[in-house]
Parts: sequence; C-alpha cells; structure tokens
Amino acid sequence: MNTHTDLMISIKKEWTDTPPGPLACKLPIRRLVEFLLRTGSIDSRFTGFDRANEGARLHRKLQRAAQKEFADYTAEVPLTQQYGCDGVEYTLEGRADGIFTDPDGVPTIDEIKTTLLPSAEITGKQSPEHWAQAKIYAAIYSKQNGVSPIRVRLDYYQVEEEKEYRFVEEYTAGELEDYVRELLTRYAPWAKRAAHWQHARRVGLEALTFPFAEYRAGQRAMAGAVYKTCCEGGALLCQAPTGIGKTMSVLFPALKALGDGGPIFYLTARGTTRTAAENALDLLRLHAPGLALRSITLTAKDKICPQPMRECTPDACPYANGYFDRIKTALWNGLDIPALTADALQALARQYQVCPFELGLDLSLWCDVVVGDYNYLFDPVVRLARFFDTRGDYLFLIDEAHNLPGRARDMHSASLCKSAFLDARKRLGPGKSSLKSALQKVNTLFLDWRRRCEEAQGNSRFGRTFFEKNRAEELDRLLTRLCEPLQDWLDEHREPGETRDALLQLYFDVRAWLRVADTFDDHFVLQVSTHGSEVRAAMLCLDPSAFLAADFSKGRAAVLFSATLSPAGYYKDLCGLPDARAVALRSPFPSEHLGLWCARHVSTRYKDRDGSIAPVSDLIACMAHGKAGNYLAFFPSYSYLQTVWEDFTARYPELPAMRQESAMDDARRAAFLEQFTPDGQTLVGFAVLGGVFSEGVDLIGERLIGVAIAGPGLPQVGPRQEELRAHFERTRGCGFDYAYRYPGMNKVLQAAGRVIRTPQDKGVVLLIDDRFLAYENRRLMPPHWEHLRAVSGTEQLAAELARFWKDLPPSDGKI
Repeated sequence: MNTHTDLMISIKKEWTDTPPGPLACKLPIRRLVEFLLRTGSIDSRFTGFDRANEGARLHRKLQRAAQKEFADYTAEVPLTQQYGCDGVEYTLEGRADGIFTDPDGVPTIDEIKTTLLPSAEITGKQSPEHWAQAKIYAAIYSKQNGVSPIRVRLDYYQVEEEKEYRFVEEYTAGELEDYVRELLTRYAPWAKRAAHWQHARRVGLEALTFPFAEYRAGQRAMAGAVYKTCCEGGALLCQAPTGIGKTMSVLFPALKALGDGGPIFYLTARGTTRTAAENALDLLRLHAPGLALRSITLTAKDKICPQPMRECTPDACPYANGYFDRIKTALWNGLDIPALTADALQALARQYQVCPFELGLDLSLWCDVVVGDYNYLFDPVVRLARFFDTRGDYLFLIDEAHNLPGRARDMHSASLCKSAFLDARKRLGPGKSSLKSALQKVNTLFLDWRRRCEEAQGNSRFGRTFFEKNRAEELDRLLTRLCEPLQDWLDEHREPGETRDALLQLYFDVRAWLRVADTFDDHFVLQVSTHGSEVRAAMLCLDPSAFLAADFSKGRAAVLFSATLSPAGYYKDLCGLPDARAVALRSPFPSEHLGLWCARHVSTRYKDRDGSIAPVSDLIACMAHGKAGNYLAFFPSYSYLQTVWEDFTARYPELPAMRQESAMDDARRAAFLEQFTPDGQTLVGFAVLGGVFSEGVDLIGERLIGVAIAGPGLPQVGPRQEELRAHFERTRGCGFDYAYRYPGMNKVLQAAGRVIRTPQDKGVVLLIDDRFLAYENRRLMPPHWEHLRAVSGTEQLAAELARFWKDLPPSDGKI
C-alpha cells in the first residue's frame, strides 16, 4: 500500500459527525511537498543541526550575491494563498528565498538548496520536492500579481566544492495552477482526516469533565489559574506541593483551553514524570470513552533505536533505508492509535520497517499532546524545528520547572578537553596529513593555556583556572579549520570501530563548541582549567534567561509548575519570564502528619565536616529507632556520604543500611528503590542530595516514613560556582542567593518532599544543620513547614519522635 490510490482505498472510517462549513486546512508549503514527494532514505551524513546552520549561512551569502546581480532581488518573501480543492479550503504559507526579474523581463522565483551530494548526483531531478516547493511559490506569486509566464530557478550549492549548480524552468500561470491543485487533491484524504479529527476533538473537549468526583484541596485553584493563562496567553509559575495532583491539574485545563490551537507540549526533566503524563491522558480517555485525543511520547533516539548500534545511513540500517517510501502507510495506520507511547512506536516501526524515532517526529505533527524532554523545545541542537522555526498556537506545560534554569544553562554551554585532540592524533598513526596538522595546532593552543593556568594564583584545591570575558577566537579559528579534514576522514572511514567512534565524538564536540561560540556574549564566560595533565576549556552560559524567553515566545502560553518554585522572582528572572503570574498553593494534607525538626547543635559546613560525622550518624540512628520503617538520609556530596556511612554501619550494625553508588545505571537504581518495601522492617538508605533519589521518587505510605538531610544543600564552592556568584552579584546584586542559597534550598525541599505523598502518609523530616534556622533559609520554606521545631541533641529528638508517633501533641519547642 505505497501509492496514493492505495491510501485512498485504505480510508476505513466513515465520519458521520461532519464539521459545519467547509473543511479548513492551514498548511506550510514545505511540509506539503516533502510529505507528498520526498522519497528515498534517511541519511545522517547529509542532515543535522550544524548542516542546517551552515545552510542558512550559505543561503544568506547567495542572496547577497544575487542582490548585487539583480537590482530588484528581494530575499525571504512571505507568500500566503487560499485554495479551495476537493471540499477543503487550504491556506498555503511559505517564504520564497528570493524573487527577481530576469534581464528579459520575466519574473523569477529563486529557490536555494545547499547539499553535500556528490556533483554527479546533482542533476536537477534528484529531489522533486524542491521543484514543487518553488513551483507553488511561483503559482501564488503569479496568481496574486497577474503575471505569466514565470520562471523558477533552482540553485544548488555544493558545500564541499563551494560550487553552484543552477537549473531554470519556465511555466505559465495555468500550468502552475493545475500543478498546485493536483498536489492538493493528493493531499485531500489527509486534510479531511485532520479536519474531522480536529472537529471531533473540539466537540469532545468541550464536553469533557474533570475525571474525579471532586477536586482535592488547592486543585481547583490551580486548574483555574492554568485555564486562565492558557486562554489569555502569557506565563504562569505555579508552586504546588505534593498531593495536589499537579499533572491532571495542568493537563485538564490546558485541554479545555486548547480550542483549535495546539498541540500541547508537556515537557519534563526525567522519564518518570513523562509516565505520569501518559497515565493522566489514559485516565481522561477512560473517563470519556470515544474522546478524540491523540498523544505521543517522544523518546531519545538512542533509547528507541531497534538496532544494536545506531548508525542512521541506508547502508547500515534497514529502518533508514527506504524510509520515505514507506512512511505514509505507517503514518496513516499510526493515526488510529490514540496513545503513541514508545512501545506503540516501536511496534509500528517493526511492522512497516521504518525508524521509530523519525516516525515519532512525523506523527507528532498530527497529535494533540506531545510529551517529551525539555530538549525538544529548549535545546538548540535537537529542538523540534518542524514546530518551532516559527511561532505557533502552542501551549507549553513545563513539569518540575525548578530544573529548567540549570538544564538550559547546560544546553547553551560547551566544553573541550586537550586529551581528546591528542588522542585523536595518536589514533591516526604515523605519517603526515592535514588532519593531524590541524589537531596538533589545537593541542599546542591547549599547551599554551596550561602555562597560563599554572601561572594563576590560588584555587589549587580545584586545580588551576583562569577566566576570560571574551570568546576564544583563536581556538574557534583552529576548530573551524579542523572541521573540513575531520569530516573528510569520517566520510572516508565508515567502518565502525574505536578510532572512528572517537573521531566522530570529537567532531560532534567541536561542532557543539562552534555553535555556542556563535552566541557568546556577556551572559557567558570562558573558563580554562587544569587537573593533572588534562586541560579543559569551557564556555559557560551563566544566565540562560534570554534564550528561554525566545523559546517561550514560540507559543501562546506557558505554565511552569513544581513543588518548589521559591522564591518566584528568582525563577521568573532566570526563565526569561519577568511578567509571569506566580501562585503558591498550600499543601492539601494535614500538617500534623509531618514531623519536622532541625538539629541546631550540628554544623555540616565544610570546615566542620570531620567533627560532624559521629553526631550526624547518631541523629540518623535516633530517627530510625523512633519507629520501624524505611528512611533516606541525604548528603551534599558522595565523599561525605561515604564517610558517615562507614561510621554509621560500624556503630549501628543493628540498623540495616544501604548506600547510593556512584554512576548507577537504571537497573541498579530500580533495585535500590525495590528494597523500600512496606514490610514493617527498618532500612536506612544513604543518598546524594540533588541526585536521582531526591527527586521524582514516589515511595508511598510505609515505603518511606522519614528523611534526614545533612546541610542546606549549597553547591560546592569552586571556580565555576564563584563565577556564577560574581556574575549575579554584578547583574542582580544577590550573587550568593542565585549561585548558592536558592539552588541549595530547592534540593532540600525536593528531598523532603519524598515523605508525604498521599493524604494517608505520615512521616518525619530531620534537617541537620543550624543554618536551616537562619531567616534567609526559613523564608524559602513552604507555609506547611511553619511548625518546624529545633532540637539540641538525640535525647530531645527521641522524645519528640516518641510523641509524634504516638499521636501526642508536640512539646512547646516551636521556634
């Protein structure tokens, strides 16, 4: 079933609920022609973010050259035209690369394409979708300006040869009109299916009711604030404690506000929260059988790839080979599946032998809700260009939004190590080559930087470091010159192996560096540091707010939500949303279910760590002796965790304990959490604050009844963190808060939030450090922590715990 006729025959569903009036379809011209006419295979050799960036640069170069050649050459001309065809009212939109008048007076549409295809394959006929795109532009221009004939000039620029290949055809207005209508007739089954689905979705969502008998405390207020924001536009920051039901509280009102817009992008920082979104959508479908609501969960390419080794070329991958020849059939049948999870995409991919990752991206254009990682909107390398090249009527729901500033900072930073260039040069073996020469020049620059680091004063505890406020222009020039021979070597050596893997990773790292270098401004700093024989250079994005503001501007509205978004001004600032509304909801659970104490007689400051080990062990043991059950103890670093663990297990062998290991994979993490069973036995888990077990872990009821947190979670002092502090002191006047206090207390609140997960849960939180009692930290604590009490030793803590677990009123020790 690979032809248009077969697809027409395959329309199985008869729509009885016909939308009123003509069927409307708004369609980008490029999407139309690529969908209908693109054939062949996926080939990663000729695609990618950097190639796209290079293509944009060359487009501008060729347009400037054309403007010198033709006085009336106009670049980037927007074109929009309505067509009625086969019962569908189309609105076609696009942007012509250029329009000019030939010397003989004939108007000409200029379409520019950059390519890496070998020159022998550039025939002008290898990509019919390119001609189709330009011919539709010509048809619209001819129709709107009453000109005929009109020419199309297709201009291919071969990047490696730096040579142009030009093809010109002339058409009458009638020929072009017939051509456009023929394409639209072929697309009509898809347009009708989309229009009927959108009508059914609108009707279903208007009738949709909240899927529970009643709202939880605070849930109605949250849903109302989300609905208002999604309808009116703008941004909302919502701090909603555990138990309100955040996922449904944002998804339900966003769907009710969707109208004819969309899709909704539900974006998360980790896979566990994506599962929560899938479950909420399933619940809505169960609550409203027949609801037209199609969702898709996008999964990283490496995780969803069915091949043992991912290589996206037609020679290496049967799922890439011939992908575009089979994709429409897979798409048509995939649209019958309301919940396109990773498992569903993999099953479709096997059935039709298409790449599951690319299939997911193609199907996302037909979905009402897209669930995925932050990367798909905020990362400039992997963001969904098919959506976010222009502004759309999108709704952005950002889960666990306290993670966004840090993640965005990482997305816009880049680093390189001297060892990678030296290793690549050694792997190439003896003999001379332009690639080895280019690698050696970069290595030499790193050696010069090592000498500068060695001359730097202080900071020997963290290695030697120097900072620059300007980009490393000399390194950028050397890396730009390295790219061509490195790419040539990779094209010539396609057999998999360690050497190719190493050089391919180096190529990606170099391109990532150059991408960040193009955005380097006063929000960045260059850091060069040495650790032993290694030299590391990093461009650090200190303030990602401008990037995030641009990303959020791509949609209608954004809702950022988390249990910890305090202070709101900090998150509004760093997320690029200074005008966002902010709401903070109270916990829906009885405050008496949470026992909350601060051990003020202990300091976990770095200078006091050695003396704190035994007291911290004693406090954890006291907490665990208070009631049999499962506990977690969190520490600011793995080394501190390890030291206390050794003391605790030596002195309290009667208390079963286990610790988080460094670099645990998914299976070992799951095995760690499986030990927390509601069997009434005692277990103490030692974990790192801010790590995988302090966020997104849902240990309900007796699976976790207590948490101890050693210290206020301040990031480790070091050159990078101190540079952040200096930047925000200079730009905001509150460097310590932005670099240390706010991120640290957020980690504390997230870890403490593991205890109370449902209205029936009851548990304790023990904060170990006198700094928790300082006003600057107390003001960051949620309202339901107002009963925090101070204790001055294990004897007092034991008495408080006994009263709490016996449901006796607490002593008169409130601060």
